Amino acid sequence: MARWIDTWLPGSSSSHPAAGAYPGERLGLPADGVSSVAGFGRRLAALTVDWLLGYLIATLFTGPEVASAPFTVLGIWFLLTAAPVAVFGASAGMTAVGIRVASLGGAAVVGVPRAVLRTALIAVVVPPLVRDPDGRGWHDRATSTVVVRTRA
Repeated sequence: MARWIDTWLPGSSSSHPAAGAYPGERLGLPADGVSSVAGFGRRLAALTVDWLLGYLIATLFTGPEVASAPFTVLGIWFLLTAAPVAVFGASAGMTAVGIRVASLGGAAVVGVPRAVLRTALIAVVVPPLVRDPDGRGWHDRATSTVVVRTRA
């Protein structure tokens, strides 16, 4: 029986999906199209859109000195991401690129505690970069979520 940490160790037998498998197969998701696991490119594009919106709103509050207030941008981005993910399952950037956060437990919404934890882990930067064979980062694994496509 593999230990949970084996799924994160490079080169371990359980860190790679079985031959012919695709991201999300173990979770019961389709290989492609709607409800398949969203790729890293779409996720990065959504994060970029959300960050730029946060930067724009921070500029409205701080004026041209926004570069001297990076925690203002971070705070606004945090609210722009955590609140809509908790209620709707997607931030503005996610909606723009056609992805959403789905709960693995079958819940209709992610909920506030998991959305806040997920967003805080994204802000740390490293958790989204370390991904498992299903394309889920530490932030998704910690909150029992997966990011799926909403359109083809």
